[in-house]
Amino acid sequence: MDKIRVAVVDDSALIRSLLKEIIDTENDMECVSTAPDPLIAREQIRTLNPDVITLDVEMPKMDGLDFLERLMRLKPTPVLMISSLTEQGSEVALRALELGAVDFVAKPKMDIAGKMNEYAEEIRSKIRMASKAKVRCLMRDVIPPSHSADVVLSKASRPLLKSEKLIIVGSSTGGTEALKEFLIPMPPDAPAILIAQHMPESFTHSFAKRLDSLCRISVKEAEHGERILPGHAYIAPGHSHLMLGASGANYICELSTAAPVNRHRPSVDVLFRSAANVAGRNAVGVILTGMGRDGATGMLEMHQAGAHNFAQDEASCVVFGMPKEAIASGGVDEIVPLKDMAQKVLGWVSVNSGRALRI
Repeated sequence: MDKIRVAVVDDSALIRSLLKEIIDTENDMECVSTAPDPLIAREQIRTLNPDVITLDVEMPKMDGLDFLERLMRLKPTPVLMISSLTEQGSEVALRALELGAVDFVAKPKMDIAGKMNEYAEEIRSKIRMASKAKVRCLMRDVIPPSHSADVVLSKASRPLLKSEKLIIVGSSTGGTEALKEFLIPMPPDAPAILIAQHMPESFTHSFAKRLDSLCRISVKEAEHGERILPGHAYIAPGHSHLMLGASGANYICELSTAAPVNRHRPSVDVLFRSAANVAGRNAVGVILTGMGRDGATGMLEMHQAGAHNFAQDEASCVVFGMPKEAIASGGVDEIVPLKDMAQKVLGWVSVNSGRALRI
């Protein structure tokens, strides 16, 4: 079997050495080059044609984002961003995902003893995933829709009743861009949406703010105990599981710092399972692109509780793992291309709730 050929681009000699060691200790991958800046990397990539590139966010001589944008326009290659876990770093990493990076990994904190094995395994796992990911040539940036005052003012403010429909979404690798494509078309009176996206703790706040600036619905990080409103999307914080709860006649968000499930917190299975238990047939499940099988069991439980579930099709996924496993489990009712997902979900809700919802 051919090894996965990896190019490492990072201005830190220590990080370059660490990544090379992590990669070269595995039998199925090898580090074919290291570079301290994009200008040197450009020549190496042109000559060696690696399968995966790890790319630092902030580097000298050429900004990492500028390099990534040029790469994805001229020679689309799976890129794994290496980012510091800071507010500024998360903003840049999210922009990198918009430009076509497959995923990101936090830079390790060298002073944390016993964490390096865990970090090394994350790096290797994401390199393997990236080597199989679908990357597309970057043609143009997404242009945010214009916001008018009447749209903003028309967002629903009353609590969602337990008799009403709500949309429950799970995603992982490739999910930041998939969620954007799913949420931007949503009308201001859309059903409430709860989202579990695998993402580090410091990234989810920036991600929610970015989506809120693009969407006609309100998008925010979920808070424990808050009432769920129509026209709003609630994203699980990176430090907690998000669960659907109930208070009297209304739905509420519940957060938990219980142990990771399927190695994830937030876990899609935890969110889906709570929707099965609390909302039953009033829930609509959506599983989008992602690596692994988180969400498959929970989506089956939603299906068994009467929910109607959608999965993103293979052709439009960056990584088909999570939708594939959910389909195999028997919990999926419809398989839909990402570009049609919002319309299909709203169409089903309209027919089955008596509400006229249009994109």
